Amino acid sequence: EPLGSAYVESLKLADEKNAKSIAFPSISTGVYGYPVKLASKVALSSVINYIKQHNGKTSIQEIRFVLFDDKTYNAYKEAADELLGDKS
Repeated sequence: EPLGSAYVESLKLADEKNAKSIAFPSISTGVYGYPVKLASKVALSSVINYIKQHNGKTSIQEIRFVLFDDKTYNAYKEAADELLGDKS
């Protein structure tokens, strides 16, 4: 999956550079037209799996998603609730 790979490779590069934080947009959901609901699940599951696989052995302390509008925010919130369990 190329979309998931974009997130993982970015995280790897951030780790190589000893970055403490990284921010992502909703990759490919604009001009490329990737469905936001699917993209949010791919993005979040890729990031979650990366962190789990590295079991604390990463320089990254903060990962942010910078989202353009309410529709995108809500899709990412729903995906996060599904993947992490709704904490509200």
